[in-house]
Amino acid sequence: MLTSRPHGKVYAGYWEFPGGKVEPGETVEQALRRELHEELGITIGSAHPWQVELFDYPHALVRLHFCKVFEWAGDFHMLEGQQMSWQSLPVDVAPMLPGTLPVLRWFAQERGHAGPTHRG
Repeated sequence: MLTSRPHGKVYAGYWEFPGGKVEPGETVEQALRRELHEELGITIGSAHPWQVELFDYPHALVRLHFCKVFEWAGDFHMLEGQQMSWQSLPVDVAPMLPGTLPVLRWFAQERGHAGPTHRG
């Protein structure tokens, strides 16, 4: 699932995975839970840590923590006026936030990896 960045934010209109800043005293999971509730109106189940990426934007060096969420409750509401789109690879929304591009490559690698083969 991708969302567009709302009007008034840096990179407004660019597509990204939803989430946001980790506030002082929060864990990554607590921040993701808060952000998805504030942005989308949903309450998530467990957040499974997946990848961490440093990305150097012109305005800031950011550490991006990507988690996978498999369960949530509530209906999606775009509370910041953003758009939402369920996507599969290759994505057909644009432009993509630059820090999102490594994640799409990781998903492509996972999809292309069949896992170990068992021979008996």
